[in-house]
Amino acid sequence: MRTPATLWLCTEPTDMRWSYDGLAAMVRHHLGENPLSGHGFVFINRRRTQLKCMYFNTGGYCVWSKRLEVGRFGVRRAAGSPAVALSRTEFEALIEGLACR
Repeated sequence: MRTPATLWLCTEPTDMRWSYDGLAAMVRHHLGENPLSGHGFVFINRRRTQLKCMYFNTGGYCVWSKRLEVGRFGVRRAAGSPAVALSRTEFEALIEGLACR
């Protein structure tokens, strides 16, 4: 498995019922990126209790998700930007449920 080139966090809440096609459309139309680019895209629901990560790997899309039983994901907001780049440390903190400032 190849590590995604850059991880992009979508700053708008995302419907967690979406899977491959819905998330790929969100990447294309809302973020203005190519879902086949090799970048990873992270989506969080409105309540900030669920997260989905999608990237394209050799031969197809990979989507995985995490739901917190307690607490909320700490989401970094960017005024006027549909997505922010995450460092590896920020991503690891995010999936552990820690807030990054």
